Amino acid sequence: MKIALPLIALATMLSPAPAYADPLQQAIAADMPSLIAIYRDLHANPELGFKETRSAGIMAAEAKKAGFEVTIGVGGTGVVAVMKNGPGPVLMLRADMDALPVTEATGVPYASRTKGVMHACGHDTHMTSWIGIARRMAAMKSSWSGTLVMIGQPAEEIGSGARAMLKDGLFTRFPKPDVAIAFHDSASLPAGTIGVVDGYIMANVDSVDVLVKGVGGHGAYPHLAKDPIVIASRIVTTLQTLISRETDPLASGVVTVGSFQAGTKHNIIPPEARLQITVRSYEPEVRQHLLDGIDRIAKAEAMAAGMPDDALPVVTRTDDNTPATFNTHDITGKLTGLFVTRFGQDRVRTTKPQMGGEDFSRYYLADKSIQSMLFWVGGVPKDKWDAAKGDITRLPSIHSPFWAPDAEAVISTAVDAMTSAAMSVLKK
Repeated sequence: MKIALPLIALATMLSPAPAYADPLQQAIAADMPSLIAIYRDLHANPELGFKETRSAGIMAAEAKKAGFEVTIGVGGTGVVAVMKNGPGPVLMLRADMDALPVTEATGVPYASRTKGVMHACGHDTHMTSWIGIARRMAAMKSSWSGTLVMIGQPAEEIGSGARAMLKDGLFTRFPKPDVAIAFHDSASLPAGTIGVVDGYIMANVDSVDVLVKGVGGHGAYPHLAKDPIVIASRIVTTLQTLISRETDPLASGVVTVGSFQAGTKHNIIPPEARLQITVRSYEPEVRQHLLDGIDRIAKAEAMAAGMPDDALPVVTRTDDNTPATFNTHDITGKLTGLFVTRFGQDRVRTTKPQMGGEDFSRYYLADKSIQSMLFWVGGVPKDKWDAAKGDITRLPSIHSPFWAPDAEAVISTAVDAMTSAAMSVLKK
């Protein structure tokens, strides 16, 4: 027998009810003055990769105060805070700590006091949120079961921090995670919104150096030389065909020559030229094809110019590469649903993968049994978003000296989202 329900009762049943909404939001709101003070201190005192001793110290002290077992100096300046709370899964939450060699131009009163160094990528919001999450999870300890591992990671900007922590025993000295979650502030989303991607969210990043050899000589007598500038120029133009003619149009890849250095004077043909190239991709097969293609094209263009086999270009990959960041399907679907329920559909957006890099990927790749998700938290202040009408080309990007996120919106949203996610994974 079917029973007709009153419309109000039916609507109540169908409408999403935010999990933990009132008590968690109230606790976060009460904590915000303290967190904003920490944020402004971290922003004013940025530290470059593997030099984050002060930042790590602040995070370690806060975690100890909350009741975590804390180890410092992991992978250089990394922090590992562990809270064991009965049987259940192991969850790892990560925040990166390093700043960038950028001179700040935001004009905020708490601007960087360190000349030429700035939190232009928003890692100060990550660290502050990490502290807020640690406080909330400790306060809610009676409501979850399992092991929480919170890490403060150094040197993300140079692609070395995750690798250093893993090498220093992150997954052997400490509980290995079943699930790993992180967030990153976004200069492409309005403040307080969440961006999610299922699958690849960030790209493989490879840096390639090419030394192009030639035979130097007088600019008036080019026939007596082998001009490396001409050879290198041919390499630059032919490299474009790796994407336009050799990569599946439905796949993604970028080959950008960011630096071309050669010569000292108008009338001198130099003996060599140097190229610096950034290579971006998602799929391993595309990545390998692009890297192999750079080597092939560089040597072929030199051979076409008549350079002998023992004087072909030297192609090397630098060590600051990062593999693509992949959000595994199960945890991404689960947490996306949680975020929609908690924040509403208007504040959760499915975004496109980006060609930026993130070494959070290394934790999943170290053991692919780990479920992994990285998501975005929008940071563009509402007035600036409205003035730009959502056109991100009119807004400062991350790594810009003008990037000044709405820190309160980022931190409060991130603490809420990450704590809710943690409670979902570690629910009793």
